[in-house]
Amino acid sequence: MKQPEQPPVISLRGATATLGSRPVLRGVDLAVHRGEVVSLLGANGSGKSTAVRSVIGQVPLTGGSVDLFGTPLRRFRDWARVGYVPQRTTAASGVPATVYEVVSSGRLSRAKLRLPSKADRAAVHRAIELVGLADRAKDSVNALSGGQHQRVLIARALASEPDLLIMDEPMAGVDLVSQEILATTLREQVVAGTTVLLVLHELGALEPLIDRAVVLRDGCVTHDGPPPRSLGQHALPGHDHVHPHSDSEPVRTGLLT
Repeated sequence: MKQPEQPPVISLRGATATLGSRPVLRGVDLAVHRGEVVSLLGANGSGKSTAVRSVIGQVPLTGGSVDLFGTPLRRFRDWARVGYVPQRTTAASGVPATVYEVVSSGRLSRAKLRLPSKADRAAVHRAIELVGLADRAKDSVNALSGGQHQRVLIARALASEPDLLIMDEPMAGVDLVSQEILATTLREQVVAGTTVLLVLHELGALEPLIDRAVVLRDGCVTHDGPPPRSLGQHALPGHDHVHPHSDSEPVRTGLLT
């Protein structure tokens, strides 16, 4: 007997969203299926981060719908299945904390109100090992480099052993060594069957892992298919050639239609 087809892990249908009074998503359709690695690409301001934040409920939609694992977002409660690494943040806070303590906080969605179990502790240690920080587990996160901070945040997301991993520009501002470690870590998750949605400026070290690329421009999907091969951010549809060191006006590249 034929088994019923599983629903997408993520399903955005006709998604619209505004920030302030500015439309940011304009009818985005996106489906990510079990075991897929999908990258969201596009220029700054194209709606990539807003799209992923709408998936986890941080940005409310003004129209359309979001489902996670076949359940409408408003009814979804099984957040232990979702690991999220936000954009440009830090593992440090005003309260001193070790690497182990920060990563342990990612296990709370599974531990809930009970004391950490042997399985919880094992998952935290494994997550720290995966990102290559086993020798720094007892160190304060305040003593880490930017790339190491990012690795701690990824370990925190992995500690819950998620079925879905969402990462918003995980390679931004990360040194080459950390990029390679993160690529290896992600490869292990993919082999284990984790579904992954990545916001990226360029594919870089993650290129071999990407199954599908979805390109956004002005809040609309302009491409959904094979990833552009070894093109980099400057060749993305609608990329504005504006950089922090430049005061010049943007020069647009060719657009996908």
